[in-house]
Amino acid sequence: MRYVAAYLLASYGGKFNPTTSDLEKILSSVGIECDLAKVKKVIDELNGKSIDEVIAQGQGKLASVPSGGAVAAPTAASGGAAAPAAEEKKEEKKKEEPAESESDDDMGFGLFD
Repeated sequence: MRYVAAYLLASYGGKFNPTTSDLEKILSSVGIECDLAKVKKVIDELNGKSIDEVIAQGQGKLASVPSGGAVAAPTAASGGAAAPAAEEKKEEKKKEEPAESESDDDMGFGLFD
């Protein structure tokens, strides 16, 4: 990822076809050692392509990735009777939580000691 970021920095800095030395210079400026094989691979894959087009293609691919959305809430037609039972369980858990939590005094040290 660092090599792609360096390529993007060089590209947006005015180098439309960054070289290995350009990426090495960027990475070394922040203290990162370069793996020449990885730098060459990034350059070979992205050289001659418009960065804006590559990013747009990537965003299109990400749109098809499921992001683990929320589960649909039950409705009256699909088992609404289960909802009150679930609410009761949530209330019971909320009541138990304060009893389980302990203060930081038991740890023997404080954050700023």
